[in-house]
Amino acid sequence: MRVTTGSQEPGLREIYERPAELLQRLLRFDTSNPPGAERECVEWVAGLLERAGLETTFVAADPDRPSLVARLRGSGDAPALMLQAHVDVVGTAGQEWTHPPFAGEIADGFIWGRGALDMKSGAAMFVAAVLRAADTGMQPAGDVVLTLLADEEAAGDLGAAHLVRERPDLLEGVRYSLGEFGGFTLDIGGRRFYPIQVAEKQVCFMKATVRGRGGHGALPMRGGTTARLAKLLRTLDRRRLPVHVTPVARQMIEQTAAGLPRPAGAVLRRLLDPRWTDRVLALLGERGSIFDPLLHNTVNATIVRAGEKVNVIPSEATVEMDGRLLPGFTGDDMLRELGELLGPDVELEVMRYEPGPPEADFGLFDLLGSVLREADPTGTPIPLLLAAFTDARFFARLGIQHYGFTPMQLPSDMRFTELIHAADERVPVEAMRFGTDAVFRVVERYGR
Repeated sequence: MRVTTGSQEPGLREIYERPAELLQRLLRFDTSNPPGAERECVEWVAGLLERAGLETTFVAADPDRPSLVARLRGSGDAPALMLQAHVDVVGTAGQEWTHPPFAGEIADGFIWGRGALDMKSGAAMFVAAVLRAADTGMQPAGDVVLTLLADEEAAGDLGAAHLVRERPDLLEGVRYSLGEFGGFTLDIGGRRFYPIQVAEKQVCFMKATVRGRGGHGALPMRGGTTARLAKLLRTLDRRRLPVHVTPVARQMIEQTAAGLPRPAGAVLRRLLDPRWTDRVLALLGERGSIFDPLLHNTVNATIVRAGEKVNVIPSEATVEMDGRLLPGFTGDDMLRELGELLGPDVELEVMRYEPGPPEADFGLFDLLGSVLREADPTGTPIPLLLAAFTDARFFARLGIQHYGFTPMQLPSDMRFTELIHAADERVPVEAMRFGTDAVFRVVERYGR
C-alpha cells in the first residue's frame, strides 16, 4: 500500500482487501505512550473513512492525543455496534528487536512491530471491515460505530474515560462493542479453542509500606527495614491469594474441559474445586499459567523504593503493586486478602480502584462463535475471563457489553501473551485476513 501523500492514492477496495498492508502502515506511526502522540495516526485513518463517506469526530483531552469516532448508519433494526481499538502502544526502551519496531516489516510470514498484537492489528481489522461495508453499500441492521482511542496503555484517562465523560452522545444507542482481547487460537491438549472475552479483571493498584529502625550504613543491622522488605517480596513471589471460582471462569474451564479427551478434561475440572486448585496448577506448570490469574486476585510488585543515601540505613520502604481483582470483588477485599498474606507489620493502601464491567451479557456470544466455527470448523469458541483490564470498564458505564474479539489463527507454538509488550511482537500475515473477514461477517449478520 502506498502512503497517501502522492498523487497515486490506493483505492478503498485495495486498502480493505489488504489488511496486512493497512497494519503495516499503522505500525509506522510511533505512538509509544508516553508521550502517545496519536494525532497523526488517527488523522490518517480519518482520511480513509471520509473517502468512504463517513463523518468523523475527534475527541481530545490533549490536542496532540485525540480519539476518533465515526459512524456507519444502519437501518435502525438493531442497537448500534461499536468496534473499538486503541492506537497507542507501550515503548520499546531496553528491548532488542530482530526487526525495527516501527518499520512494519514483513518477514518469515509475520508482520513485525510494536502494536502488531496490542492492538493495531485489531484496529486494522476494524477499519478494513468498516471501509468494506461502506464501499460496498452495506446497510447493517444497527449503526456501526468505529472508535480509535488514545491513551489505553496509560489507563485510558485521556482516551476512553474522557470520551465517555465528555461525549457520550457519540456512543448513543450502542449496546455491544468488539475490541481487545479474544478470538485468537489457543491450543490445549492438541485441541484448538477460540476464547472470546466476555469479562475482565479490575484495576486495583496497591501500595505497601514497611518500617524499621534506621541508622548508619557502617553498623550491622539485622531485621531492619530492608529485611522486612525482602520478606514481603519473597512472600509475594512464593504464595498466592485465595482461590475464587467466578461464574465466567467456571464456564470457560468447563467448556474447555468438555472439548478435551477424558483424562485431560478431568484434570482441568479439578481446578474448579478450591481444595485442589493450587495443587492442579502446580501439576500443570507452565500449561496452567493461563488459568492461574483467572482463579485468584493477583498482585505483582512493580516499583520498589527504599533509602536516599548509600551510607544511611532506611527506616521506611514502599512497594507499589499492580493488583487485579476478579469480577465481583472490591478494593476492600484486596486489602483483607493481602493483609492476611503479608501480616500486620505491613501497611497497605489502595492507590487506584476502578470497578470493571458488571455480570457478563452473552447476547452476542452465539453470533461471534458461529462466525468462528464457520471460519474454522475444527475450533471451539469458549467464553474468556481476561486476566488484564481494557477500556471496556469505561464503556460499561454507558451500559455497553464488551466482547474481546480480534480473531486470529496463530501457530500452535506461538506464545501469544508472551509477545505482548515484549520485543519481537508480531502477527501472522494470514491472521489479518482471517480476522478481518470474521469481523466483517459479524457486522454483516449483526441484528439479522
